Amino acid sequence: MAEQSFDVVVVGGGPGGYVAAIRAAQLGLKTAVVEREHLGGICLNWGCIPTKALLRSAEVSHMLAHLDEFGFSADNIKFDLDKVVKRSRGVAKQLATGVGFLLKKNKVSVVDGQGKLTAKNTLTVEKDGKTVATLKAPHIIFATGARARELPGIEADGKLIWNYKHAMVPTMMPKSLLVIGSGAIGIEFASFYLNMGAKVTVVEVMDRILPVEDEEISAFARKSLEKQGMVIHTGIAVKGVKKGADSVTVTIEIAGKAQEITVDRLITAVGIVGNVENLGLEEAGVKVERTHVVVDGFGRTGVDGIYAIGDVAGPPWLAHKASHEGVICVELIAGKHPHPLNPGNIPGCTYCRPQVASVGLTEAKAKAAGHEVKVGRFPFIGNGKAIAMGEPEGLVKTVFDAKTGELLGAHMVGAEVTEMIQGYVIGRTMETTEAELMETVFPHPTVSETMHEAVLDAFGRAIHF
Repeated sequence: MAEQSFDVVVVGGGPGGYVAAIRAAQLGLKTAVVEREHLGGICLNWGCIPTKALLRSAEVSHMLAHLDEFGFSADNIKFDLDKVVKRSRGVAKQLATGVGFLLKKNKVSVVDGQGKLTAKNTLTVEKDGKTVATLKAPHIIFATGARARELPGIEADGKLIWNYKHAMVPTMMPKSLLVIGSGAIGIEFASFYLNMGAKVTVVEVMDRILPVEDEEISAFARKSLEKQGMVIHTGIAVKGVKKGADSVTVTIEIAGKAQEITVDRLITAVGIVGNVENLGLEEAGVKVERTHVVVDGFGRTGVDGIYAIGDVAGPPWLAHKASHEGVICVELIAGKHPHPLNPGNIPGCTYCRPQVASVGLTEAKAKAAGHEVKVGRFPFIGNGKAIAMGEPEGLVKTVFDAKTGELLGAHMVGAEVTEMIQGYVIGRTMETTEAELMETVFPHPTVSETMHEAVLDAFGRAIHF
């Protein structure tokens, strides 16, 4: 094919790449996206969106199991697993198709294939072993994402051992399963299968589940999940895995003694690996550390004209972080003056039941950074809306700098906290102090009032508890 010239070429059409491309087009830059699999990336096709559709089905399952609490009764309640999965895939397809429409609307060229740097400002695109395009651009942005990390000897086979993709499209509902890893992905799948009726065990090598969260919130979530019937082992590693005809036996060590757990299926959720191979990055002088591209707060790699955003550029591995990085990167390219990425203002959300959400420093990290802190807490049991909803189990925790009133961090566990965390994110982004948050009027009755009370509590002014 003839050589094509662009102002910006984005490699990868996920939430980082397609947002970067659209913003570049809005700024008048001739833009192309190179995508080898599916527009929308892992997030829309195999991550954020379809998992939330599955978790919504799990919420319905939970509600149906507790109808009597709301004055209803029903007999012979059951679910069709194929329909549950089909709905999830349909939601993903709808949104991925929408990404294609948005790119077309913004006149972004889409090239199907695998892109690789072959010369300065030059990207060669191959498909099925053949060169399909040669793209020239002074600015090339890599948004190639990441894939599931696999443990030696516990590689996913799609039958007995599942990764996140397999766990999203089960052909049977296991009666029992074990999840290795208790980060957001592991806990979300554990919560889904638990609420769909499976007996679930979680194994975590760290000393607590959801290890990036505030310790108090992590402990609250664990207690709640165990109350629902989940078995959780922390501070231990998997010593061995043996496959049976239709089961898996996992050996773990507890208090120095080996213990075997036999389950129908095993899910591995032990982190991710950046997609940095066969891109020509290192040959071009781009620094790659532990499968991730090293960048500054604007996505610059240090090699002129080469940028990286999203999961391939390191943690936090979140779709919204990738999208924001994409905007920052192309605005810099366009000669604007964006603020560099501040990871401390990126919220994290886990959609298990109860949900977990946070932004900023944990209490421990705030103290380790030398801050004198004021900590506020407010439980959902003190909130009228939460009780009326039948969701009295939850906690909001705020961490302030005692001297300046800066909101250092906010941490939440409970119903719909993933929707509420943005209030604290806005507060941190606008650099508000406790004074502005205290003076903010929260609507009543809403669960968001717990956020206000947690701020008040940090300064000894909580009203309803």
